[in-house]
Amino acid sequence: MSGKLSVCVAIPVYNEPATISVIVDKVKAQPMVDEIILVDDGSSGETVKKLKEIEKDPRCRVIYQEINRGKGAALRIAFEHAASDIIIVQDADLEYDPEDYPALLEPIISGKADVVFGSRFLGGPHRVLYFWHQVGNNFLTVLSNMLNNLNLTDMEVCYKVFKRDVLKRIKLKSNRFGFEPEITAKVARLKVRIFEVPVRYYGRTYAEGKKIGLKDGIAALWWIFRFGIFG
Repeated sequence: MSGKLSVCVAIPVYNEPATISVIVDKVKAQPMVDEIILVDDGSSGETVKKLKEIEKDPRCRVIYQEINRGKGAALRIAFEHAASDIIIVQDADLEYDPEDYPALLEPIISGKADVVFGSRFLGGPHRVLYFWHQVGNNFLTVLSNMLNNLNLTDMEVCYKVFKRDVLKRIKLKSNRFGFEPEITAKVARLKVRIFEVPVRYYGRTYAEGKKIGLKDGIAALWWIFRFGIFG
């Protein structure tokens, strides 16, 4: 590809007062980032206060939702407002490191890929945490792969990178963590070029604010079948 491709980082936010300013500073430190869109998903008090400070930076745009609707709904809004050539999904906590952006972007910038998935299971440094979480992630990924004829190692990973014209061809429906299996199935159906690269992962415990749980894993099963079979 010739010429510089612009990069947008889409960040859904829900009650992350301890991390939101830190993660935005880390994103802004990446020189390739042109645009940061944060969608506040009905946060309270301190998080909103910090977002008001963040949006003073001209690279940052904050969109506020009064009612919590979930990660998928927040990302739909961010994607609609993104003007850049490439869009990176970034969580608002500190589980994923924006220093991985160059590796995530390289397959698209070099013309090899249209979509890039990160992977916590391809050898990058990671915090050692819950055994059953990894078992669950592996199970959901294998099931998704079977239905979508892919060989991903980490379907549920946060870091997903898209050329904007790919996202424009997809109509997303799920509001919560169903975003991950839905976007995977719909990207697979487009027959676009997908790459996967290792990323660092600094997972949180529930005491530290981790939100996803067993009910989200069970819901993911429905979304995998729903979008893997019926589209």
